[in-house]
Amino acid sequence: MKTRFTPLVKFKKNRMQKSEQSLQKANANLNSAAIALELSYNSLEDVEPPKSGKMSDMLASRVLLGSQRELILHNKEWVSFASNQVTQAKKQLKVDMMEHEKFQYLELQEIKQELNKRKVAEAKNLDEIALMAYNGKKK
Repeated sequence: MKTRFTPLVKFKKNRMQKSEQSLQKANANLNSAAIALELSYNSLEDVEPPKSGKMSDMLASRVLLGSQRELILHNKEWVSFASNQVTQAKKQLKVDMMEHEKFQYLELQEIKQELNKRKVAEAKNLDEIALMAYNGKKK
């Protein structure tokens, strides 16, 4: 049964589904960031500075360690950003779910109200038919 809230319920449901998709993307982004951070830590452990040799090898190793540390910092920021995105997506999903449930409730109340009106009208019609039948037999 269609009510005046039916289009709003559909709209809120679509919005809620978009929020769910956004949350899934944010979770995937967070997982990617965490994996990248873990890989950058593992790569830092793999870099061993030379214990002897040319000074250029030592400087190259130092530059490599510095760039690896910068990559770790970048990945930490990425994880932080992705975590914030997940938090925001969860909040938005919660708001959208509440809005959807509100309009679903209003739609359900309107349906109940319409069914009660129909029930009363049907009872009234049946009473009139019974009265007519009774008056017809009486004559």
